[in-house]
Amino acid sequence: MMKKIKDILNFRKQQTVPVCDINPPSAYGSNIITIKDLTKQFMGIRAIDDLSVNIPQAMTIGLIGSNGSGKTTLVNILTGMLRPDAGEITVRDKKRSHIKANELRKYRIARTFQDGRLIEQISVVDNLLLSVAENDLVDSLKEVSIKDYQDRLEKVLEMTSLTEHRHKNAEELSYGLRKLLEIGRVLMQDADIYFFDEPFSGLFPEIVEQVCEIICGLQKQGKTIVIIEHNMGLIRRLCNYTIVLNHGKLLAEGNPEEVLQSKAVRESYLGV
Repeated sequence: MMKKIKDILNFRKQQTVPVCDINPPSAYGSNIITIKDLTKQFMGIRAIDDLSVNIPQAMTIGLIGSNGSGKTTLVNILTGMLRPDAGEITVRDKKRSHIKANELRKYRIARTFQDGRLIEQISVVDNLLLSVAENDLVDSLKEVSIKDYQDRLEKVLEMTSLTEHRHKNAEELSYGLRKLLEIGRVLMQDADIYFFDEPFSGLFPEIVEQVCEIICGLQKQGKTIVIIEHNMGLIRRLCNYTIVLNHGKLLAEGNPEEVLQSKAVRESYLGV
């Protein structure tokens, strides 16, 4: 209940103060991912229900909806964690019934996880390097050479404020630094499409701003970014496109300001 109240307050009071030079609606271009008639059921309940929606290229998309709306299920399907029951996914004109997790690098897709996927007993540097290890069975046996990724590694360490913590094990880091390390792992992959699953959850304001700056940097590089986030203030600040799900269906999409003023969205998601 308290979280719902905070969401409503953010919706009503937060000014639209972009932290990045985001593109105007007129700049919407081609779609990098097209989803058609996608369905996923769990125990007879449709988490994704005959969903058709497009993810525009080089945009920052806020993926929002109430708990149970299908947001994480959709991202899990698009990143190979789940196989859909029906439907079609097109990534850069390549049509597939599903995406395999070991194909993400081929599609230049990277993601974070809400619950984190760090390896606690190895160092920050090793966690970062592990994220670029080959996922092919044979190639994965080859040790990743730090020389091959030295420049990218140093840049990611600087962006995430982890340079002085590089030799610490992940378990020694604070919660905020662990979140930054999780983000650093996807930055190391130098993808074209990034999925961030609640990247701001539980962070102090200064680290929230740091994550915002990282996302801005990706925007300037023309990356496609999909953010699952409940804070409408952050959605309005960072995103230039919004997709709203409700019970696995598309409720609304488009410019965040227009979408968040929609009566259907207000009633379904915010209850106002």
